[in-house]
Amino acid sequence: MRRIDLFLGFLKLGALAFGGTLPMAKSIIVDDRRWLDDPEFAALIGLCQALPGANTCNLAVMLGERFHGGVGAIVALAGLLVAPLAVLVAVASFFARFAHVPDIHAALLGAAAAAAGLVLGTAVKVTIRIRPGPRMAIMAFAAFLGSAIVRAPLLLVLCLLLPASFILAGARE
Repeated sequence: MRRIDLFLGFLKLGALAFGGTLPMAKSIIVDDRRWLDDPEFAALIGLCQALPGANTCNLAVMLGERFHGGVGAIVALAGLLVAPLAVLVAVASFFARFAHVPDIHAALLGAAAAAAGLVLGTAVKVTIRIRPGPRMAIMAFAAFLGSAIVRAPLLLVLCLLLPASFILAGARE
């Protein structure tokens, strides 16, 4: 893969993925470009979600570095951010003028709900494709329970589940 392909792939992702990039990232990276397969994508996005910062930015940096080193990381991240930055400046200007209008506020709430649905749908699709075993399902349920139900800080959930995941992985052998 050439650097321009990396840039264009992430430019497409940045230009098309509004409100929730995970479904589009999976589509572009796994289905269209075939840079990763489903299990590799699931593992990498899991790592990216555990790191500080935006998940998709982390993904761009990690994939760019994997394929073209430090320059690839910069190229992928630049491709990812060019289009959203332009849109963000335009939307911020619009929102600054019309934030007080109730219909604009309602539209933003609807967009947030749609983004949440996209993330959940992608999680289900990836889960079905990788066919997690009982140990993975236990870890996923524990992470969901800790973060969504108990509402514990993500860092605490990760710190508790990391040793448990190593124990469960070791029990496999």
